[in-house]
Amino acid sequence: MMQRAMRRVVLAAAVLGSGAALAYSPAILAQPLPSSRADLAYSYAPLVKRVSPAVVNIYTTTTARVQRRLTFPFPGMPVPPQAGERLQNSLGSGVLVKADGLIVTNAHVVRGADEIRVVLADRREFEAKLVTQDERFDLALLRIEGDSEKFPYLELRDSDSIEVGDMVLAIGNPFGLNQTVTSGIVSAVARSAGGVNDSNFFLQTDAAINPGNSGGALVSLDGRLIGINTAIYSQTGGSVGIGFATPSNIVERMIATGTQGGRIVRPWLGVSMQRVTPDLAAGFGLSRPAGLIIKEVFSNGPGAEGGLKRNDVIIGIREQVIDDEAGLRFRLSTLNAGVTVPVKVVRAGKEVVVNVKLASPPEDPVRDKALLEGRQPLSGATVVNMSPAVAEEMGLAEWRPGVVITEVKPGAYAGRFVRQGDMILGINGQDVKNVAELKKRLEAGPVGSVSIGRDGMVSTVQFR
Repeated sequence: MMQRAMRRVVLAAAVLGSGAALAYSPAILAQPLPSSRADLAYSYAPLVKRVSPAVVNIYTTTTARVQRRLTFPFPGMPVPPQAGERLQNSLGSGVLVKADGLIVTNAHVVRGADEIRVVLADRREFEAKLVTQDERFDLALLRIEGDSEKFPYLELRDSDSIEVGDMVLAIGNPFGLNQTVTSGIVSAVARSAGGVNDSNFFLQTDAAINPGNSGGALVSLDGRLIGINTAIYSQTGGSVGIGFATPSNIVERMIATGTQGGRIVRPWLGVSMQRVTPDLAAGFGLSRPAGLIIKEVFSNGPGAEGGLKRNDVIIGIREQVIDDEAGLRFRLSTLNAGVTVPVKVVRAGKEVVVNVKLASPPEDPVRDKALLEGRQPLSGATVVNMSPAVAEEMGLAEWRPGVVITEVKPGAYAGRFVRQGDMILGINGQDVKNVAELKKRLEAGPVGSVSIGRDGMVSTVQFR
C-alpha cells in the first residue's frame, strides 16, 4: 500500500509539473543576475529565470529492425522468422547556444534517431535537424527547423576559469520531469572518467544529475554555460552526487568546427610519451609524479622543429598544467593546427619553455585498409597501417608504427582474442611492420601464434 501511495504522489507531481507553463519574456531576460553572495542568500530564482528558457527537452524516435516469429496452431510446423520494425522513443536535454536555434546536446541522446523533436521551456515544440555529431567527444549539434524567430540562448564561459568549490546549477529534464534545476559545487576540474568519451576530461559536480539530464546545462552563477552534463557515476542508475560535464571549451570548439561542416581534429605534437610514475619522478628529480616523459621525438615533426628532446618531461601547455594523457588530449583538442603554443618542460632538472607550432596529424604511411578473411585466426578483423592521423581518429594519446585493428565483425573468430585498437606485432614470432607484410605472413600459414600489443603490454596467443 505504501508503494502504491508513493507512486500516486510521484505521478501527481509529474502531472502538475508538466502542466505548468514555463514562459519567458524580455522583461525576465533583462533582470540583473546576482552580483554578490548576499544576493544569493535568499534565492537562485533570478538566475534560473534568466537561464532556464535556453534549456530544452529532446525527444527522439528510432526505427529498430527486429525479428518476429509467427505462431500457428499446428504443432511441429516450422515457422521462419519474419522481419519487422519497432519504434523506440528516448528523451534527453539540450542547450540553445545561438539565437538562430542552434542546440548542443550529447551524441548519445540523438544516436540513430529518425525523428528529433525539441520542446522549449514555454512548451512550444519544433522539429530539429541533426547538423553534426562527434561520437569521440559525445557531442552533437541540432538546429530548430522552420522558424525565423530569435531564441533565448546561453553564452559560453571559459571552463578554465572555473575552480573547485564554485557554485553551479544543473538544468535538464531527468526522468522526463521538465525543467528540473539542481544546485551544487564543482568537485573537480580535470577529472578523468575512462570509457565516457575520447576526451576523458570532465568537470565533476555534486549537483544531482539523473537519466534524462544528458545534454543539459551546467551553469555558473553568472548565467553562462560551463559544461554539458554527460555522465554520472552510479551503481544504482540514480544520482549519488558524482556527475561529469564536458567542459565548455570543447563545446566551443565543436560549435566552431561543426557549423562549418568539419570535425574536431586534435593537433599533433610529433612525440611519443609515457606517464610519470612515482619511480620515474624520483629518477628525473621531479617533486611529484606529474607530466609526460617524451620517449621519442619524430624527425620533421612539430616537436623536433620546436626543440623538444627525448627525456623532456612535459608539465604544461600555455598556462595549463599537464598531469596525464587525458589532460594533454584535452588541451590539444581545444587548439587548432598552425597555432604556436608554449610548452613547459623539465629538462635536466630545470624548467624550460619551448615554442611548438602545432600541425595536423599526417597520414604517413597510407592506411592500406584490408579486411582479413580465410581460414586463419584474424579472419573478420579490419586492419590499417598506423599513422598519427589514424591514432587521432581512434583517440589514442600516441602512436607507434605498425598494424592496428580498426574493426572486428560481430561473431568473427578474431573477436575471441583481439579488439579495436589492438596492434598486431608479429605472426609466428616474425615481426609485422605493415598491412602488406601481415597479409604475406598470414597467407604463408599455418598460423601458430599472434603477438598483440594492447595498453602498452604485449601478449602472444598460441594456436594448435
